[in-house]
Amino acid sequence: MSKKFLFFILFPALLHPFAGSAQRVQPGIWQGVLQRPDGQRIIFNFESAILKGKPVLYVINAGERLLVDDLKQKGDSLWIRMPFFSSGFTLRIERNGNLKGVYVKDYGARKEEMPFYAVQGVAGRYPIGKPAAVNISGRWAVTFGRNGKIEQAIGEFAQEAGGRITGTFLTATGDYRYLEGAVNGDSLHLSGFDGGHAFVFTALLNNKDSIREAAVYSGLRPPLQWTAVRNDTAQLPDEYTYTKLRDGESRLNFRFRSTSGEWISINDARYKNKVVIIQILGSWCPNCMDETAFLSDYYTRNKARGVEIIGLAYERTGDFEASRKALIPFQKRYHVTYPFLVTGVSVSDEQRTEKTLPQLESIKAFPTSIVIDKKGNVRKIHSGFNGPGTGKHYEEFKTAFESLIDELLKEPS
Repeated sequence: MSKKFLFFILFPALLHPFAGSAQRVQPGIWQGVLQRPDGQRIIFNFESAILKGKPVLYVINAGERLLVDDLKQKGDSLWIRMPFFSSGFTLRIERNGNLKGVYVKDYGARKEEMPFYAVQGVAGRYPIGKPAAVNISGRWAVTFGRNGKIEQAIGEFAQEAGGRITGTFLTATGDYRYLEGAVNGDSLHLSGFDGGHAFVFTALLNNKDSIREAAVYSGLRPPLQWTAVRNDTAQLPDEYTYTKLRDGESRLNFRFRSTSGEWISINDARYKNKVVIIQILGSWCPNCMDETAFLSDYYTRNKARGVEIIGLAYERTGDFEASRKALIPFQKRYHVTYPFLVTGVSVSDEQRTEKTLPQLESIKAFPTSIVIDKKGNVRKIHSGFNGPGTGKHYEEFKTAFESLIDELLKEPS
């Protein structure tokens, strides 16, 4: 299976969409299932359709419909390439019309494969056969933990009368995007899949105010334990204080090559007397996808006012060409017209900050945005990104961000 997937990646021109007389994927709703070795199933839904004469899929997570438009078929073999994150599916169309095969994700140094199957006509995510034992709608203080290491988070859930539940988890470095699932009796399943994330949160709900017997299963990783206590006033650290400049520093100084091959520096004339936003990102980062969508739209609307944006990318490899190929789909999908620069330093490099932005204490979160005023001084550093899956928190971020930039634009050069 993995060899077929690699063949598809390297030689897409040899395959033809839904060619010949082989059975085709029927339009409609599907239930997709990723199978872990421990028996846990990461379930999501998608819809198959025809868009402008081409077969496409829409991956469905709560309020999100993620367009997947790179599908190829040869005989009963089907290859689906996700738009980002170097991931996709190698599948066989079975006689009954269902799909079976593997999900493959490329991490650079290794590839991860998970068995996958999809059943047409199934709109449900996880079964709902019993009345919910409790309603967990609301705000929760959450702790994730493994091997003595813990991370604080906030869970926000909306549970419907029939048992369907949506929500997300917010952390100091971003959110878990759109999650959807069900409460069936005292059992919770809440899952999400976007090609980068593939996980399911499970729990036994014995108490309306606390969650104790809970785990999260992400890809093929060992399960991570989590607990939660209902807390309407739970807070996370201020995103503007998480990443800092080193003592004595006030300006950045960098020069890297863009995905178009142009060498670009923060000291170039085009950035003089402008408010500049530095976006620290990686094509492997789902929260970076949401931030890129926001910043691309913001730049289009505000560049004439004296705003510039530069993306600094830290990929899974230090190779320029490999990094460039991974970043271009982001730029195309979100119509990015500001430059993405390839730092040439992998995200796993422990010296990534010292090698690229030594003026910072540490690059702790992806994404991170650095706001520079007209005089070239760093004014704010925002770690993480609460995307549209966080609802009101996303709206609050947009309001605060736009207000900050408006104030900086009013300042003299």
